[in-house]
Amino acid sequence: MNPVLKNAHRLVVKVGSALVTNDGRGLDHAALANWSAQIAQLIAMGKEVVLVSSGAVAEGMQRLGWKQRPNAIHELQAAAAVGQMGLVQAYETSFRGHQLHTAQILLTHEDLADRTRYLNALSTLRTLLTLKVVPIINENDTVATDEIRFGDNDTLGALVANLIEADALVILTDQAGLYTADPRHDPTATLVQQAQAGDLALEAMAGGAGSAISRGGMLTKILAAKRAAHSGAHTLIASGREPDVLVRLAQGEAIGTQLIATRTPLSSRKTWLADHLQVRGKLLLDTGAVKALQHDGKSLLPIGVVAVEGDFARGEVVACVSPEGVTVARGLVNYAASEARKMLRLPSNQIEAVLGYIDDAELIHRDNLVLL
Repeated sequence: MNPVLKNAHRLVVKVGSALVTNDGRGLDHAALANWSAQIAQLIAMGKEVVLVSSGAVAEGMQRLGWKQRPNAIHELQAAAAVGQMGLVQAYETSFRGHQLHTAQILLTHEDLADRTRYLNALSTLRTLLTLKVVPIINENDTVATDEIRFGDNDTLGALVANLIEADALVILTDQAGLYTADPRHDPTATLVQQAQAGDLALEAMAGGAGSAISRGGMLTKILAAKRAAHSGAHTLIASGREPDVLVRLAQGEAIGTQLIATRTPLSSRKTWLADHLQVRGKLLLDTGAVKALQHDGKSLLPIGVVAVEGDFARGEVVACVSPEGVTVARGLVNYAASEARKMLRLPSNQIEAVLGYIDDAELIHRDNLVLL
């Protein structure tokens, strides 16, 4: 039995490019009709479903007559803009046959990095789910740049799962799940049926991207599961080639790889902090400061910081890095980079003497800091 999806009420389902396109030759309309029918069944079972669907770039390439995925960002953006028309039209037609409405939502990392826009997106999604509308989410490729990209829809799916506090993230791919090694090259590889999300051993098992059309590989799925666990969402990685895979999972059948979120879910605000894909700078800590954060539940004080990297303003998100180079936390910094550099290694009672003023005794207050 696989109780994760059976017991889940709110789901995020991510469908990869290989499952909605004909090997890059535009959209597979029969496949989209199949996903729509299965999601309609889940909704009839009382579940709320958000769909993260790839396929826009592949559809745009087909409409534009391009045989290979372009590298130039403006060409990718053009393909996405053209392809989104076909993708959404196809889903709307399919879901209408099940008396369900759909809504298109295009997101960039900036939408989720800004706290106000994050809350607005949450409010919109919650309202749509209450109305039994199926939100169809994709990255807003037409305006995203390298600096603000999610990079793949696995990551986007995890961020959306955290945003709406989903019970489960389902990542459907053209593989049966996570194997102990690449089954295409190692005949001894076996399927991992269940593991803990965030287990570093899983990352060692995962390989690279699998096709010329898809951007994501198994590693992105493992990292997405680790990220989704921030809000307590379990992750299922399964083959979208399995007949009625979503319905069977929802009925409790064991299919694919189940990655369990075992950590205590973060608060909504701290999940938002943890989900920043880009940070504005880094604070390099000594071992005492790392211990104070990880084990003592303390705020970050200037005396524990040995170096500052980057150029950030007060209130921006920065990473806290251990002497070994591991990011142990991130948070909203109380001072700009230029100010932080002046107070390195100093006790808090000397901040005013160095800066001529004092706003806060901490570089990052515990309430604005999340451990990773």
